[in-house]
Amino acid sequence: MHPTRTAGAAALFSLVLALSACGGADQPQEQAAAGDGAAEDATAADGFEITDPWIKAATVEDGMTAVFGEIGNGSDTDVTIVSAAHEAAGMTELHEGVTEGADTTMREVEEGFAIPAGGSRTLEAGGDHIMLMDLSEDLEPGTESTVTVEFADGSTAEFTAQVKEFAGANEEYGGGEEESEGEHTDHAYTEDEG
Repeated sequence: MHPTRTAGAAALFSLVLALSACGGADQPQEQAAAGDGAAEDATAADGFEITDPWIKAATVEDGMTAVFGEIGNGSDTDVTIVSAAHEAAGMTELHEGVTEGADTTMREVEEGFAIPAGGSRTLEAGGDHIMLMDLSEDLEPGTESTVTVEFADGSTAEFTAQVKEFAGANEEYGGGEEESEGEHTDHAYTEDEG
């Protein structure tokens, strides 16, 4: 009777080993699947890059200024920046410059800044820029300032921009009632840095 118990115990032991081996073999696959899920959870902000970000120095009296730089998208998916924020700006908009005669009209880009997969978008005086309005504090040359951008998927990214003197980008709201909200004319928009 002992030989049968020994054979039964050996069979049970073999079964436990076999199940353990199967469970161990499944473990790496579960971890790999979890790793694949992490790739699926990637956000637009994960691929965000910015080169040479800077803000034109401005005072509360100036009331507004702009953020410039080269925005990059290091991901393999097109992304769109839909808004931006800055702690010293009561209102922030994404703007584009459109030349109309002798003036450059600045208007809000309601659909946001699209950045192709692996591509970039330039923010520059006279062109696309992030407009900071209703300033609550002076942005002095030589200081640094933080800007937050939000993407269409709800993810956000922060970057630090150097505040610099600049002779161009002298945007002014003008024209009174003939201009719609979110649009202003720049009477002295140059691309020469002072």
